[in-house]
Amino acid sequence: MAWSKFPYPDPSYTYTAAGLKKAWTRLHAGDCEALPKEVALVDAWIAFHAGEFEKAAKLGLAVGMAGYSVANKATCIYANYLEKSEAKKLKSYEEVAARCEEQQAQRPKEASGYYWHAYALGRYAQGVSIVKALTQGIGNKVKNSLDTTVKLAPKHADAHIALGAYHAEIIDKIGAMIGGLTYGAKKDEGIKMYKKALALNPESAIACIEYANGLVMLDGKKKMDEAIALYRKAAAFEAKDAMERLDVQLAIEELKE
Repeated sequence: MAWSKFPYPDPSYTYTAAGLKKAWTRLHAGDCEALPKEVALVDAWIAFHAGEFEKAAKLGLAVGMAGYSVANKATCIYANYLEKSEAKKLKSYEEVAARCEEQQAQRPKEASGYYWHAYALGRYAQGVSIVKALTQGIGNKVKNSLDTTVKLAPKHADAHIALGAYHAEIIDKIGAMIGGLTYGAKKDEGIKMYKKALALNPESAIACIEYANGLVMLDGKKKMDEAIALYRKAAAFEAKDAMERLDVQLAIEELKE
């Protein structure tokens, strides 16, 4: 069954190969992805940035393991923002996690194999419930993959966001004491990771959104004003591609509620 279409098409999100090369550093400040040389992978990334997520995933997978990064990113972003069926979402995350484990085994120096593994398992955990996922050992897998991502790519802003969320989610769901003793979750560490993510990628709407969510999980209503300010900041960003537009739109929708 075909994937749903990206609901906010914009000509400015459709890059030429030359335009993509020029905008690459800005577009990939979050994931530290290297600019590919293969034409097929350039085409896959062009499709991704334009919001043609299904096309991007197919083109990436057709290349083989070298295309896993773009395929996994396209699949995860689509599943998180646009897939309506919960069952299909979870299946997508499982497929991405499996591909990442294959990638980790054969290409252990590629940060994307660890980051998308953590992202897919983290979103899967949110789908089935964090507490249930922790009993299945998913928490440790997420943390290990994120720690490896940061070791391989110290400027990977998105991995720092995810590490912040790891600490916040666990403390929110099972408490600071058990979360700290069992999973090493610490409030100060979580805040530090969110701040580092924003320092690495100041134009990231999703960093603002996740930091806002984390503040509320860790400190409740007393951080609500700060969280709203972060959401307003996210909503005001100028999106440079489809994924960023989905992040900005999320902030806009949340502020309406």
